[in-house]
Amino acid sequence: MPGIEGVEVAVGPSTRRIEAPPNVVRDWLRSCLLSPRIIPVALALVTFLVFLPALWSGFVEWDDQVNLYKNPEYRGLTWPQIRWMFSTVLLGHWIPLTWLTFGLDYVLWEMNPAGYHLTSLVIFAANAPVFYFVALRLFRQATGFAAGPLRLAAIAATLFFAIHPLRAESVGWATERRDVLSGLFYLLTILMYLKACDANGKRRGWLLAGSVGLYVLALVSKASVMVLPLALVVLDIYPLRRLGWRWRERTGAPTRAVWLEKIPFFVLGVAGGAVTYYAQNSNTFITPLEKYPLSARPAMVFYSLWFYLEKTLMPQGLSPLYELPARVSLLDRQFLVPAMAVTAITAAVVALRKRWPAGLAIWAYYAIALGPVIGIVHSGYQLTNDRYSYLPGLGFALVIGAAAGVVARAGAAGTLRPLLVRTLAGLGLVWACGLAYLSAHQVQIWRDTESLWRYAIESEPTCAICRGNLGVYLASEGNLGLARAEFERVVALRPDDVKVYRNIGYTDALSGDFPRAIEHLELYLTRYPSDVEALNNLGAALLSSKRPREALEPLQRAIQIKPLHVLAYVNMGFVYADLGEPAEALRCFRRAIILQYDTPQAWVGLARVHRESGQPGPARTAWGILGQFDGKLAGSIGPAFLQTW
Repeated sequence: MPGIEGVEVAVGPSTRRIEAPPNVVRDWLRSCLLSPRIIPVALALVTFLVFLPALWSGFVEWDDQVNLYKNPEYRGLTWPQIRWMFSTVLLGHWIPLTWLTFGLDYVLWEMNPAGYHLTSLVIFAANAPVFYFVALRLFRQATGFAAGPLRLAAIAATLFFAIHPLRAESVGWATERRDVLSGLFYLLTILMYLKACDANGKRRGWLLAGSVGLYVLALVSKASVMVLPLALVVLDIYPLRRLGWRWRERTGAPTRAVWLEKIPFFVLGVAGGAVTYYAQNSNTFITPLEKYPLSARPAMVFYSLWFYLEKTLMPQGLSPLYELPARVSLLDRQFLVPAMAVTAITAAVVALRKRWPAGLAIWAYYAIALGPVIGIVHSGYQLTNDRYSYLPGLGFALVIGAAAGVVARAGAAGTLRPLLVRTLAGLGLVWACGLAYLSAHQVQIWRDTESLWRYAIESEPTCAICRGNLGVYLASEGNLGLARAEFERVVALRPDDVKVYRNIGYTDALSGDFPRAIEHLELYLTRYPSDVEALNNLGAALLSSKRPREALEPLQRAIQIKPLHVLAYVNMGFVYADLGEPAEALRCFRRAIILQYDTPQAWVGLARVHRESGQPGPARTAWGILGQFDGKLAGSIGPAFLQTW
């Protein structure tokens, strides 16, 4: 047969020649790899495997302690937990759906961190196939790719987004479940909207309603998705071309219908923004204009727009925290260079909007998606965060996917030499493998608290908050000298940061230097007079310095601010015991036990007061109960009690 070569197949000790087309195996492999059913599953599996090291991570002392392992409120799915989930704005977020997934985690895994990370990883892996289907539809609208280049473009876009090291923070940090969950519903909302745009009649109405419903789920997972209505407008302009770039092209009956269908999305988006502002403001997280005035905000905006683009292209030096400088000015080189670069990029995409409308659409989407965290309304200690790139990164992934599709199309048409096509394909594969390697490495920095902050200091040696957090961890582990060294470094880096004196005072108290502890805590409380923990620690330090009368005032303030603060009642009980008021002391210890039954210090106090009041029976009972919670502590005080009795 002309044009057909044979292949040799080994059979036993001899070789038999079978006539068959040489492309059969290649075509079979290609059909399997590019099968519409296999591609989404493969993308999810690759994403899961790249971030698999997250399963060996624990919880970290960076919001995890507040949200998860020291928070009993979410643990379960009964009515008390559900009511709390829908009413709390803990740490400035209203995220009831995310809390429901954490409640389910507790039901399934209790407090095993591997289970929590597994849930987050599965949710994130599900983002990959959904984004693949979104990319397919967008490329089909924007390009003339044939089936092969079209799928390749969507695969490249999905992989670039899903296995990029910037995703490691959202996946590896248990608290950031809200990122991957809201991102999943955000992508599903867009996918449903794109399907509605291709439908007619009742089906179109149902698809739009489904899109609105999915958007609600995204908002109650994390409110950063409030930008979606504007993102849909960008999609309507390009690539859907249902609206024009100019305002006069956005009027008339056909376009009026496009705007009307956006009303539910805009209403929900505005509501989500209002709730978010309330949640942040109620936790006093909003950065005041007195500290960073309006003149500083443009510099923060330009820096953010440049930062995430730069880190997307060159993901090096990633850190858990990029600290906000003490002073922000557009004239500083740190902010001036990004401002010039962003201005140049914006001018370029606007000038090329007719020849390359996708460029302007991607850039506009990028700025819109960054809107809630770009610095106009700022909260927190950070200038930028890796996790903030989650939604904005979708646009850049589409650019990479389109480039891969263009190369594939040119190779198929013969306009690019096969050698060049193979070279570009090889470089793309190496780049993807490099991203996967960096992501697998990056996700491991969330293994434990010490790894997290030591890595952060390696990445950002001048990060005062990172050093302070490492110092807190070292102090909790008993390494007081190393902790104090980190705190002193914080003072040198940020002399304006009074918060470090709370940690220094705590370390001084652990070291037994109570006069210095009192000095540092009082210095801190002059700036933050309502910090309950600092008030309690100051009361404890005064009590240990044999100044019980002075200890009363900060402890009373702590209880007034936080009536359920257990240790404040315990310390108050010891104050009254030292002042010779046993009835008040017993009242405070009993109140602490009611709030938290397994508080060893409260049982120690009860035993002491009963013993000093000549009541050996109740004292022995309290000592026996103490032994159930802390046998070592009960053993240390037991002989003294026995001798007294």
